[in-house]
Amino acid sequence: MLDLVDEKFVIEGGCRLTGSITVNGAKNAALPVMAACILTKGASRIRSIPKLTDVEIMGRILECLGLSVKHLEDGSLEMGTVDTTKVTAPYELVNEMRGSICVLGPLLARRNAAMVALPGGCVIGQRPIDLHLKGLRAMGAEIDLKDGYVVAYATRLRGTEIYLGGAHGSTVLGTCNVLMAATLAEGTTVIEAAAREPEVQNLAEFLVKAGAKISGVGTNRIVIEGVKELKPVDCQIIPDRIEAGTLMVAGAVTNGDVTVENIRPDHLSAVVDKLREVGVNVTLGRDSCRVRGGRMTASVITTLAYPGIPTDLQPQLMSLLSIAEGTSVITEKVFPDRFMHIAELNRMGANIQKEGPSAIVHGVPYLSGAKVMASDLRAAASLVVAGLAARGTTEVRSIFHLDRGYEHLEERLTGIGAKIKREADTKEY
Repeated sequence: MLDLVDEKFVIEGGCRLTGSITVNGAKNAALPVMAACILTKGASRIRSIPKLTDVEIMGRILECLGLSVKHLEDGSLEMGTVDTTKVTAPYELVNEMRGSICVLGPLLARRNAAMVALPGGCVIGQRPIDLHLKGLRAMGAEIDLKDGYVVAYATRLRGTEIYLGGAHGSTVLGTCNVLMAATLAEGTTVIEAAAREPEVQNLAEFLVKAGAKISGVGTNRIVIEGVKELKPVDCQIIPDRIEAGTLMVAGAVTNGDVTVENIRPDHLSAVVDKLREVGVNVTLGRDSCRVRGGRMTASVITTLAYPGIPTDLQPQLMSLLSIAEGTSVITEKVFPDRFMHIAELNRMGANIQKEGPSAIVHGVPYLSGAKVMASDLRAAASLVVAGLAARGTTEVRSIFHLDRGYEHLEERLTGIGAKIKREADTKEY
């Protein structure tokens, strides 16, 4: 287990955010790309890597798997294999982060074996890895679940047609796992119902630069022709669209005037459209957007796979709609149980009821500061957003969740006018 320091955010609400703030590299793109370094011969460089707990954990997992992980002065990572005999990703690390399961595919493809602990991560409902295993088994892997580990062998993976659709849509990490495994498989692999997310596309860009033969990226049908080996590359991680959306919402709820720099507007189309519908003034630039608050009104939101509204922005948008005029309905189609933040928002004066996979949000004139507890990464972000908008002081506890996905968030928000500081948590809760 990692030693997690007990800390909290103390937020003095009611401050209008103004100025510019820059988005970091995407965590959900960085983790699969880091895992893909298992596949290459030689050392690759990965640029725009965010300094996050999850990235640190993935680096430690890869070191356990025989990779050298070097942090360079420009903030990038240099990664390459130094020992190809190691195939075990230990429970103590994998249990901290679901994204670590994406080492399974590359281990099978490059080393013919893998022993990966079943993953942990945020508590946001059931997230089985059955589609990952289904895809790898279809390629010829023998897989068992034993003592909390996925134990897999494959003398040679073979290309085939694989359908990766699930009850709640395509699987992002499952697509990444099968995509990576297929690059070194014998023959052609076709992934139907593949995830289209920008993070999958970023991984494919890395693999193609390394010598993989991949077509259909960004569509629901990806075709991979196996090659014998992959070379090291220099790769750029895309901007984090979830962090960008969080910062946009923060600007809106404080009636601010915030320019969010280093974004990909094409990755945020659904979010921009919804914010404008609610009443937020959003002006897009080539790689930035200006967000100005206004009179916000209720809306209907449904989370969907890309290019829809991301599930990872649902909690933050709920905070925004909690102070919008009228009654909003938020329906969660990706993780139907992702509503643990409702109780904490209600502690701050919100009026939200859960009805099955939906939340009914009755807008209130204002939120009030309170002591609240973060249950997961995006719930933590929603509580910070709510605290910025609230009257009085908000204490957000268990912010180690937040540090998994947002780099030095309190310092960056302070730079645009927030009154927020990190303190030791005395656990008087």
